[in-house]
Amino acid sequence: MTTVKVNRKAADRSASGHVWIFSTDVTDRAGAVPGDAVRVVDPKGKFIGVAHYSSTSQITLRLLSGQSEPIDRTFFLRRLTAAIKHREQVVERSNACRLVFSEGDLLPGLIVDRYGPYLVMQTLSQGMERSRDLIAHCLTGLLAPAAIVARNDAGIRRLEGLALETQVLSGEIPERVGIEMNGLKLEADLLHGQKTGVYLDQRENYLAASRHARGRVLDCFTSTGGFALHMASRSVSVEAVDSSAPALATAESNARANAISNIQFRRADVFEFLSGVTLSARRRYATVVLDPPAFAKSRRVLADAVRGYKEIKLRALQLLEPGGVLITCSCSHHLSEAELLEIVAQAALDAGKTLRVLERRTQAADHPVLLTVPETHYLKCLILEVLDG
Repeated sequence: MTTVKVNRKAADRSASGHVWIFSTDVTDRAGAVPGDAVRVVDPKGKFIGVAHYSSTSQITLRLLSGQSEPIDRTFFLRRLTAAIKHREQVVERSNACRLVFSEGDLLPGLIVDRYGPYLVMQTLSQGMERSRDLIAHCLTGLLAPAAIVARNDAGIRRLEGLALETQVLSGEIPERVGIEMNGLKLEADLLHGQKTGVYLDQRENYLAASRHARGRVLDCFTSTGGFALHMASRSVSVEAVDSSAPALATAESNARANAISNIQFRRADVFEFLSGVTLSARRRYATVVLDPPAFAKSRRVLADAVRGYKEIKLRALQLLEPGGVLITCSCSHHLSEAELLEIVAQAALDAGKTLRVLERRTQAADHPVLLTVPETHYLKCLILEVLDG
C-alpha cells in the first residue's frame, strides 16, 4: 500500500474516533491513486489505519480499519456479515431495511438497502466505487439476491468526480417492487424512487406517529405516503400533501393495496398549501406531520434552512387544535436536535402555543449512529402536544 502522511490535527481527530481526514490535513499523498486503499501515518510515521483515498473530495481519507490489513474480499465479507447480523437483530415486521449504513457500519461511502429479494447499492466514494463489483459479488454470496442495482445518482458523487448513473448489476429489477413494512404492503421504485426506493429511515417513527394519531390528520411532504398510511387506521381522515406526482401515484397505489380509503392525496407546494389553509382559517387538524426534505444540505445554507423550518412549523402550529399533536422531522445532519428544538420553541411562541414534548426520536436502528461520528446522527423526529390554555 501507498503510505499517506497526515498532520497532528488529523491524527488527534482519528484518535478521538472519527473516520474522516480532510484535504487540508494531508501533508504527503505519496502519489496515491484515486480510490486506493492506503496506509495512513502521523507526522512521526506512526501507523493510524488503512483508508480509502479520494483525489477530489474535501474528505481525502475515509478510515476503514485500525489494523494493517488488505481491503479485499475477506475484509468486505467480514464487515458485510456483521452488518447483516445487526439487521437480523433490530429489524422487525419488515422485509425492507438498510443493510449497510456507511460510517455506521465501518464502511464509509457504502450504502446497501434491501427490498425483499432485491438489493440497492450506492458507492459514494472513489474507493467504494472501485470496489463495487467485489462488494456486489460478496453480497451475492451472502444473500443470493434476485437482482442488484447500483443507484449511483446521488449528487454527493460529484464531489468525488464520479458520474451520476443507475445500473442494474445483476438480475432484473421490476418496475415496482412489493415490500412489507410494519404490517403494510408498499410499493418501491428501485430505479427512480426517492433515495433508493422508499424512506427506510422513518420506519420506526411511522409506528410512533400512528400511536399519537387522532382526529383529522395533515401529512405534509407525504412522498409515497409513509406517515399517512400508518396513521390512517387511528384517524378520522388524512390529508396527504406533496408536490411530486409520481410519488403521489405510488402513495395512492399503496393506499389501495391496503384497502385504506380515508386518505385524500393532494398535489401542491407544501409552503403554499400551508399558507393558504392558514389564511383561510377554514380547517383545523388534531395531528400534523412535517417531514420535509433536507433544507440544510450544507452549513453554508443553514441560516436560510432555519427560516424555512420555522415558517412551516409556525403555519402547522396555527392549524392545530388545542390538545393537538405536531410530529416534525429534520433529516439535515447540519441541523442538530438542540437547534431543531429551538426552532420549534420560537415558532410556538410566535403562534401563541404551549408545547409539551411527548417523544424525541431518531432514525431507525438499521441506520446505526456511530458515537464518535456525529454526522451519522442525521434524522431528528419530535412529537409534541399543544396544551390547552
